[in-house]
Amino acid sequence: MSAATALSTGTYRQLYIDGQWVDAVGGKRLAVTNPANEETIGEVAFGGREDCRRAVAAAKVAMVGWAKLTSWDRAKILKKTADLMRERADGIARTLTMEQGKPLAEAKGEVMHSADTFEWFAEEGKRAYGQLIPNSVAGKRHLTLKHPVGVVGAIGPWNFPITLQARKIAPALAAGCTIVCKPASQTPLSLINVFDCMIDAGLPKGVANLVIGSAKEIADEFLENRDVRKISFTGSTEVGKQLMRAAAGQVKRLSLELGGHAPFIVFPDADPEAVAKAAVIGKFRNNGQVCISPSRFFVHKDIEKRFTEVAVETAKALKIGNGLDAGIEVGPMFEKKAMDGTIALVQDAAGKGAKILTGGKQDTRFGKGYFFQPTILTGLTAECKMMTEEPFAPVMPVMDFSNLDEVIEAANNTVYGLAAYVFTNDITVMWKMAEGLEAGIIGMNDPVPATPQCPFGGMKESGLGRELAHEGLEAYLETKYLSIKLRD
Repeated sequence: MSAATALSTGTYRQLYIDGQWVDAVGGKRLAVTNPANEETIGEVAFGGREDCRRAVAAAKVAMVGWAKLTSWDRAKILKKTADLMRERADGIARTLTMEQGKPLAEAKGEVMHSADTFEWFAEEGKRAYGQLIPNSVAGKRHLTLKHPVGVVGAIGPWNFPITLQARKIAPALAAGCTIVCKPASQTPLSLINVFDCMIDAGLPKGVANLVIGSAKEIADEFLENRDVRKISFTGSTEVGKQLMRAAAGQVKRLSLELGGHAPFIVFPDADPEAVAKAAVIGKFRNNGQVCISPSRFFVHKDIEKRFTEVAVETAKALKIGNGLDAGIEVGPMFEKKAMDGTIALVQDAAGKGAKILTGGKQDTRFGKGYFFQPTILTGLTAECKMMTEEPFAPVMPVMDFSNLDEVIEAANNTVYGLAAYVFTNDITVMWKMAEGLEAGIIGMNDPVPATPQCPFGGMKESGLGRELAHEGLEAYLETKYLSIKLRD
């Protein structure tokens, strides 16, 4: 089945292990549901620990040959994958929208960004440099070599099912590692489309494997199987902590991209109308179901009134509906649990004195689906749950502030440190904010900072390590130190 083929009801896709599409050992299947209409759009094989074990074994065997290839040869496959993803972008995006809910334009943007990630690492893999180190003792020579870490277990979430796996697959393969991917069970079809592209690009058998199935069983196999040398996980901080504790037994390497609670800070010299419009686009993209989504909006008291007015006006004008329909800007939330959690967050804030300026409830115009009105609130207190818990939701709490030190303290008052956003034209303020904010990613007048050539990751409880950029390649490499004693 080509990734370019339109998804149709009744589609059934299998696991991909050792170069073959196969059913799960136990014969189980899982329905995939469209969150816009709650209809089943297809089925996938649903595996478990035994399937994962087979995939790890295949990856171990395949790594012997894959690691021996030159970085140029590996790059050809990654680059061809990127080209095929771009050629098939419309079909892949349609599948992504149907299983995840985001508007078609956003889905296509995810496909194209992910293709860029494959292309970036195709080239960056050629720069896995060691170094020659000056000797301090006559007759010795010192140098370092880079070595692939080994078989990788990759666990990705549902909100960006292609992008967040591409950030693992591409650097791992570029470094000479092999990989077993576990997508979110609710959104496996678009990643299957990406595997179709890799296969058609000439991927050798066993180098990349796809196992859809029980999260616990697959994670346990990754953690306990000594052939898995590294786990890369994107998801909640809670699960990340569980992986850290369980990985300690084998001192297994981890990359963790976890939760966030990004402040969005607007200083008085910024244009309140332009920034308000950018804030609404950034906040309600993918219904706020984005790890770096701005989630606490601090606006200087001199412009807070105008900012809020424009934000409310812009949010009310957003077109909500099925992501496949023309002109849709906000699709459904991912699942009923997410929508119910959003309702609870808003009710908690309102019960503690917050004022709802727009939205605040489920959008029932569509009969079915998990639609929630884009919501803007003011008057929040520190006791409101959405001020401390990651609000993976289309809610925009707006607060004012009066001085720089005060807003830095408020912005840092969370266990998270993934992203932050600052809007100002004052270079002194920019530097002070850059140095004072506890966040791994800071967008200065930039609400969309992620790009393949720049590092992505957080501080504090937002994770360990970095994805993308040169750091993203290093995450899949070991450094060997070699000391040579020459003959006299």
